[in-house]
Amino acid sequence: MSSSYVLNTTLPKRVHRIAVGVVFFLQGLCFASWGARIPTIQQKLGLSEAALGLVLFALPAGQMLSLPFSGWIIARTGSRKVVTVAVLLYALVLVTLGMAATRMQLVAGLFLFGIAGNLVNIGINTQAVGVEALYQRSIMASFHGLWSLAAFTGAAVGTLMIGENVLPQQHFTLIAVVSAITAVAAFRFILPEDIDADKKQPVFVMPDKSLLNLGLIAFCSLICEGAMFDWSGVYFKKVVLAENAWVGLGYTAFMCTMASGRFVADWFTSRFGMKTILQGSGILTASGLLLAVAFPNIITATVGFLLVGAGVSSVVPLVYSAAGKTKVMSAGAALAAVSTIGFLGFLLGPPLIGLVAGATSLRVSYCIIAFMGLCVTLVASKSKSL
Repeated sequence: MSSSYVLNTTLPKRVHRIAVGVVFFLQGLCFASWGARIPTIQQKLGLSEAALGLVLFALPAGQMLSLPFSGWIIARTGSRKVVTVAVLLYALVLVTLGMAATRMQLVAGLFLFGIAGNLVNIGINTQAVGVEALYQRSIMASFHGLWSLAAFTGAAVGTLMIGENVLPQQHFTLIAVVSAITAVAAFRFILPEDIDADKKQPVFVMPDKSLLNLGLIAFCSLICEGAMFDWSGVYFKKVVLAENAWVGLGYTAFMCTMASGRFVADWFTSRFGMKTILQGSGILTASGLLLAVAFPNIITATVGFLLVGAGVSSVVPLVYSAAGKTKVMSAGAALAAVSTIGFLGFLLGPPLIGLVAGATSLRVSYCIIAFMGLCVTLVASKSKSL
């Protein structure tokens, strides 16, 4: 982490921390609002599990396609402008997802949703690295905690909307209006400059071995996260056989422990070390998924999803924090490189679930995802840089 970063503004650093946290919250709110209504949209368009898996592929495809270019755009224009424009686009595209009347319309919307979401993600994490440099201590996990808190809020609101039979387009329009107004208000308070900005940065930077290991850990964890975001509602509906009003319970439980875990991750990491926390995270993730598979009733499945949330909560924030402190390249370039590897997990996870479920069952799919959770422990154990 750079110690020479000088804040070129009269605003106190806490103001910037709050503003950056607000954007993390908005991103999580928009994403969770979509995730909570996937079962409703699946039923509306008459999609099977296999068909839904292929449709969901469009979102991470958009994320992956835009990852290298996100770093390039941010390096040249600055994360402040990119973040603000991308949040507005993210909210607008969310509305189109609720309005989609055909499979192809949904695919196109999800692809754009992935591009906009990735621009927000890389931009706001670049901002977070800068705020960490100002504070000279690790606070990355708390930012991701705000994202998860927002996602929990979005899931809870989504559950309420389902119970009240509110249409997705009406639900998404409400979220979009709130997000747009808040993003415009927060613009002038986020950091005006990026740490270690390099306008001559190449479009893609190849990471070294230490960053590859961080990327692989993120890859395994994001497969598990992707499964929970996109398939938890379907799992509760099709396997747990939850009543309609309780379909979102598993997703809400997952987001609850994911959010709370991120708010304490920095403290636990300081006390026990990054490697130990990552090892325990993988074990918790695998255990929770296997519990939900072995005992698919509403109580045990909910407990399992709580464990999964706790397991994945600290992995990506810790990986991003470690990447931002690398000495081999700038923080922004390292984040883009690690994110490119990690989000391959988001790319593969949802369609993998759907395709395996179509050939066998959702329970078999979740067993495969549980193994990926265990891989977080295995890779972290063998990594010498942690």
